[in-house]
Amino acid sequence: MEVEVKLRLPDSAAHQKVLSLFSSYHKKTHHQRNTFFDGAAGELSSRRAVLRLRFYENSENVKCMVCLKAKAVIIDGVSRVEEDEEELDPKIGYECVSNPRKLMEVDSRVLKRAREEFHVGEEGFIGLGEFKNVRNVFEWRGVELEVDETMYDFGTCYEIECESLEPEKVKAMIEAFLKDNDIDYSYSQVSKFATFRAGKLP
Repeated sequence: MEVEVKLRLPDSAAHQKVLSLFSSYHKKTHHQRNTFFDGAAGELSSRRAVLRLRFYENSENVKCMVCLKAKAVIIDGVSRVEEDEEELDPKIGYECVSNPRKLMEVDSRVLKRAREEFHVGEEGFIGLGEFKNVRNVFEWRGVELEVDETMYDFGTCYEIECESLEPEKVKAMIEAFLKDNDIDYSYSQVSKFATFRAGKLP
């Protein structure tokens, strides 16, 4: 179970202000490409699950992670989702993006689980599309903050995320910081994937 605080920033100006205020705590920047898949007969989505390939495309050394996510719930800016992931050869990952049926053949614990637990049929997997995300990571007050700029075909969304076993404590800490610096925010109500599927910004 992944538990994350998710706070939405209203616009680019707020996003830039947050990046500036946290600049001395900056650790790294990830350029992510997120591609999603379902069973051809909706085997995953019918059970509130989705398969994701995430490519970290920072340099020539591309990294790929395959992730199975299920039963996401967001309440008052805290997200809880069942998640299982592992690293995948990026060359194989890109081949699966070009030909989603290849996901039925790849030797992967997570993909095997997706195929078997969700009873994906002979038609295999289909691609649902993709979006890109620039994630700036900061080490701040003992936690790792992720400040996201998510680029969809229909617009751009800005968020602060923080994975924590004490989400209410961390949320209060981030909220106090934003209020002290006059930065507007709201609780995220849907996941990035749900926004992507809706085809419009929340």
